[in-house]
Amino acid sequence: MKILITGALGQLGSELAPALRSAYGETAVVLSDIRSDVNRALVESGPFFAIDCRDAAALAAVVSRERITRIYHLAALLSATGEARPQEAWDININGLTSVLEVAREYSCSVFTPSSIAAFGPTAPKDHTPQDTIQRPTSIYGITKVAGELLCDYYYKRYNVDTRGVRYPGIISSVTAPGGGTTDYAVHIYYAAVRDHRYECFLKGDSCMDMIYMPDAIQAAIDLMEADPSQLRHRNAFNITSMSFTPEDQAAYIRKYIPDFEISYNIDPVRQALANSWPNVLEDYAARVEWGWTPRYDLDATTADMLSRIAAREPTTVAPADC
Repeated sequence: MKILITGALGQLGSELAPALRSAYGETAVVLSDIRSDVNRALVESGPFFAIDCRDAAALAAVVSRERITRIYHLAALLSATGEARPQEAWDININGLTSVLEVAREYSCSVFTPSSIAAFGPTAPKDHTPQDTIQRPTSIYGITKVAGELLCDYYYKRYNVDTRGVRYPGIISSVTAPGGGTTDYAVHIYYAAVRDHRYECFLKGDSCMDMIYMPDAIQAAIDLMEADPSQLRHRNAFNITSMSFTPEDQAAYIRKYIPDFEISYNIDPVRQALANSWPNVLEDYAARVEWGWTPRYDLDATTADMLSRIAAREPTTVAPADC
């Protein structure tokens, strides 16, 4: 098997790439991104191509030359960035996906495409949001995700392209900075806790949001693509979740390790409106039954691991306690 990752230098790709190379071999995983001037270590660690995913001809050339059989399509604009640049978000998120699906159809590739909790809107059930329920998102990012889910379903049913994906909640990572999402605070708060012992949050303290730690997010992407296709009734856009909490909850867990940590608030109305429109927690029964999804990290385990990893490399005068 030969794998291509688009958007490989983003938050998810930067950690999925090493995991896939560890599993399948250094030369078996080809990376691509529209940029090549960030994360030089990753760019130089194996095959890499600077490609705009909307350029189907360039994409096809790489797929053909490298004999690609599986594509992890991660290139996208995220929620907050998308609201600032909605036309560009549609162009990248939809036209980029269309290019990937067309190339996959021509060269018989399987495709993993992440969707998002943003695919649900304010009219969806807020708690334990079902796998199959009303989807009327109010953000351009959410709209592109719903359209992408339907497009992937279409390519599977119409052309038999093996498309699969999950609806990610907010992703927490200790390696790569988030890139313009509504849930970015949940990453920023840990860095601020280690550096300054205080954080100014852009969401209200009682904003409940679904989250996942990066190791679980990576494992979900790998496990789903390795799953027996005969067991996948949904195939695309599986709900997955591992923890749901508010900024106040997160601050309380941080104080277990940094007792003097303080949180304050300066609300961003755009991101607050996006957060208000999303579910508090997803129901992930389909993923658990159809391909064995089981998260390993809850909020306490995530907090301990994040603070430990950040403290090991960030300048700080006081290391987190018991961590």
